Amino acid sequence: MLDSETHVLATGTVSEDRRHGRGARSNASGRFESHSRHDVDDGWEGLGELAPFKTEVRSEPARSIITRNDSPDISFDRSINPYRGCEHGCTYCYARPSHTYLGHSAGLDFETKLYAKDNAAVLLERELAAPGYTPATIALGSNTDPYQPIERGRRITRDVLEVLARCRHPVGIVTKSSLVTRDIDILVPMARQGLVKIAISVTTLDRRLARSMEPRAVTPAKRIEAIRQLAEAGIPTAVMVAPIIPSLNDSEIEDILGTAHAAGAREAGYVLLRLPLELKELFREWLATDHPDRAQRVIKLMRSMHGGKDYVSAFGVRQRGTGPYADQIALRFRLALKRLGLNERRQSLRTDLFRRPVLPGGQLTLL
Repeated sequence: MLDSETHVLATGTVSEDRRHGRGARSNASGRFESHSRHDVDDGWEGLGELAPFKTEVRSEPARSIITRNDSPDISFDRSINPYRGCEHGCTYCYARPSHTYLGHSAGLDFETKLYAKDNAAVLLERELAAPGYTPATIALGSNTDPYQPIERGRRITRDVLEVLARCRHPVGIVTKSSLVTRDIDILVPMARQGLVKIAISVTTLDRRLARSMEPRAVTPAKRIEAIRQLAEAGIPTAVMVAPIIPSLNDSEIEDILGTAHAAGAREAGYVLLRLPLELKELFREWLATDHPDRAQRVIKLMRSMHGGKDYVSAFGVRQRGTGPYADQIALRFRLALKRLGLNERRQSLRTDLFRRPVLPGGQLTLL
């Protein structure tokens, strides 16, 4: 709301007409910026006349495409992110703070100022061809969704998959988009060779809650249908209940797992809500506007699972939390897995089929 004396947006939030269909409620300057931005009515034009936020996509020629990590609490040591920023606009996205490295806000900028790595497939082929490269599963979409809406036109993710398929390289995909089914023609042959697994993120089965939390992602029903199509095609498919938010969607754990299992998912995992850096305030702003009746309880329970803090970044704790409430969630999840028979067999992807690509002018192998 506007303060009558200063005409500044006192809460820091952007007016609803400007952020319609977006997840974040504000667009504060990034933590690395020396100046902060504020919308101010100078008397010439009202704040209501400012242009709404529109999606902008910029091409970003990347210098390298495979990102390495040594985190002991995740199952992969390398990943590819075809895009920076994500138009899905998930209010809880732990990747939001990464946008500040580009001079942008972790708020509305993250979901409207997007970067496409158009040379991703070319770089990937070059990096796989390096003499010292040793194959291991590449995670596709570890930071932002590889099948977000702009992938329909850009097709960078599909180009990357085509390279991986030619090289018989294993890949694990995480997405909350049904667009992944577009690439079944590539994924089925890879699945038959033990080269691919796909995890579909289902945060809630409640369409209204999903639209509020993940405004530009497909509906929960479409995600469940994607699981069904992938499983029926013979592609190993998992469901990720992520993030679990106490007092908001934690009551749905069993229903999500049961629905996904009925659709064909045979593996499952979960992650608790993470609130690093700018996300602490962004998530609170969303709670205040969309769930004011339970905002205080959500934050209180979240802090109880992180030693009284908003977030603990320690490996092994950041994704699961500690304390009675975190233990209760873990127990419920384990019991549901056992009842449904999920995770009874966890498929490992093959690396022994890898064929190093030969770049133009390169030497072919004899065998």
